Amino acid sequence: MSDVDFERFGHREALELGQRMLAAALEHDRPITIGLWLGEQRVFHAGLPGSSADNDAWMERKRALVRRYDKASWTTAQLFREHGLEERMGAMGLDPLQYALAGGGVPIRVRGTAVGVLVVSGLTDAEDDDLAVAALREQAALG
Repeated sequence: MSDVDFERFGHREALELGQRMLAAALEHDRPITIGLWLGEQRVFHAGLPGSSADNDAWMERKRALVRRYDKASWTTAQLFREHGLEERMGAMGLDPLQYALAGGGVPIRVRGTAVGVLVVSGLTDAEDDDLAVAALREQAALG
């Protein structure tokens, strides 16, 4: 399961998480963009070498999918694919210019309630998802 549940997650935790992800991405030369939102406020954003404004657009669309379905974007994308609904996004009210069926967006939860979203863009869907989930798990382990 990709959801990680925190006792507390605010601006300080978001900035710490973002900074750790940024340092690790730079160390491993990952061409990614990282975004963290609390509610509607973007509290952290970093575009690393090799990423582009397209990654920013993908992040916004992944975030919209997480917010709409209250699940990791990878989980929702897989469900759509399993049921053959990928090509029917428009018929389901999902404008592909606003929603991306792609991995890398995960909800940030405090005691079960979504309080924000972490999004990674720039690698494959599975790699973006793995990186985001691992980062949240590491943050949770730090307490």
